Formats: sequence, structure tokens, C-alpha cells
Amino acid sequence: MIEHADNIIDLNAILHPGAVYDHPRDVLADQTISTGEKRAILASWASDAAAVVSNPALRELPGSRNIVTIDEVLEALSALDPGPKEPPGGKPARTKSTARVSMAA
Repeated sequence: MIEHADNIIDLNAILHPGAVYDHPRDVLADQTISTGEKRAILASWASDAAAVVSNPALRELPGSRNIVTIDEVLEALSALDPGPKEPPGGKPARTKSTARVSMAA
């Protein structure tokens, strides 16, 4: 890949990611591209244009050597998102028994 210090973007990776990456985790591991570029590559991989006709749950980029599942692509995309993996505020927890509440009524 090309050094970002040179302020040059490797368009081949963005326009033809199948020729550069074998798996979505390879996109995540590439330290030479920005998070935005990773999102663009993974989004193109997740798009219906990359779907395998006979099995829409699979994705294949032109020029790639491997077929991956849409779940693998979506997992890689979600790995780029900062923030909690749980719902906001954490897991819901009951402080009172629902049985006691119904008996009090």
C-alpha cells in the first residue's frame, strides 16, 4: 500500500477492493487507509451489487479470490463503530419483581 504521509490514496483498493483484500478483516487490519476509506470499501462489499446471484447471503467482489458472507462484511463494518456494544445505558435490570407489583394492585 501507499504511505499516507505522501498524501496519496490507493484508488485501486477503493475501486477494486477484491484485487487487494481477500476478507473483510483484511480491510480492518490495513493501517494505511482511513476509517472512512475502510467504510467505503466494506459498504461496496456489502452492497447488492456484490451479491452472489445463486446465494444472496454471499458476497463476491470482482477480482476477488474468496466469497464471504454478508454477516462477515457487516461485522467488519460494525467493528469500525465506536461506542457500546450493549444498548445505551447498559443491559436493562429489574429492581422489583413483577409478581410483587401485580400482587400489590
